[in-house]
Amino acid sequence: MIEIVILSGKGGTGKTSLTASFAVLAEHAVLADCDVDAADLHLVLAPRILERHDFLSGHEAVIRQADCARCGACVADCRYDAVVRTIDASGSARFTIDPASCEGCGVCVHFCPAQAIDFPERLCGEWMVSETRRGRMVHARLGIAAENSGKLVSVVRREARRVAEEQGAPLILVDGPPGIGCPVIASVTGASLALIVTEPTVSGEHDLERILALTRHFAIPTAVCVNKWDINPEMTLRIEKKAADMGARAVGRVRYDVAVTRAQLDARAVVETQSEAANDVVAVWRGVQSLQDVKRTARASPLTVKEVGTRA
Repeated sequence: MIEIVILSGKGGTGKTSLTASFAVLAEHAVLADCDVDAADLHLVLAPRILERHDFLSGHEAVIRQADCARCGACVADCRYDAVVRTIDASGSARFTIDPASCEGCGVCVHFCPAQAIDFPERLCGEWMVSETRRGRMVHARLGIAAENSGKLVSVVRREARRVAEEQGAPLILVDGPPGIGCPVIASVTGASLALIVTEPTVSGEHDLERILALTRHFAIPTAVCVNKWDINPEMTLRIEKKAADMGARAVGRVRYDVAVTRAQLDARAVVETQSEAANDVVAVWRGVQSLQDVKRTARASPLTVKEVGTRA
């Protein structure tokens, strides 16, 4: 089983569009949407949810009002200003915990003289296993103001591997989060290949350099694709040279094409359209397959756009 993770230095470079297209092109793959802070692969693949599970991570303080002595010790102890002091109808002070501000450190729980503060696990979101027109997908939704997205990414990857093993799928396609932070590290460690999608701009070059340093640190074989390359061909060449200098391989380019936007509006993958961009994406997929690290074990066969339309 191999695992290809599609990454980018920032949001909006085309990761999800490529992942959805690769899902169409692949013969048998399990999908994992690890961009849990802003998941959107479901918008293209219209999943039917089969399983839904709560994601519990960390703890949050909750004051039991019946047992609270209203001494205010928790206000003094909290470094995050998570304790809210109000005055009730009787004119007495009332203390509550703002869940969005609580860091779950437990200091107030430990030092409460009345032992009136509970410390339950925090509900941070949910993860799901769904059926799509291109196979099973594991995806998640992080709660508002919730943290531990890196841990949720690890859950999504773990469950994607489980589903792939159950179904005998040789390939996992991961739509990774943008940037180089904790969720990205959780997405890429142990992967077979990272495909970085960038754009031909100065910021795109800088973002690429940062994420290439990350994948090199974790010794992940890395490929690069320049999206909308034709808006700045000179910068595209410069980016591809920099990628080569840092040990990555350019596997293709995707031109600017309004057909991509039309595909998104129609909730279709790019390769499910008859367009020049679709041909470019097919070429990128072939480039990914040509890499030795993937070629040894991949079972997916590249398709022409015409064949894709027939299968879809």
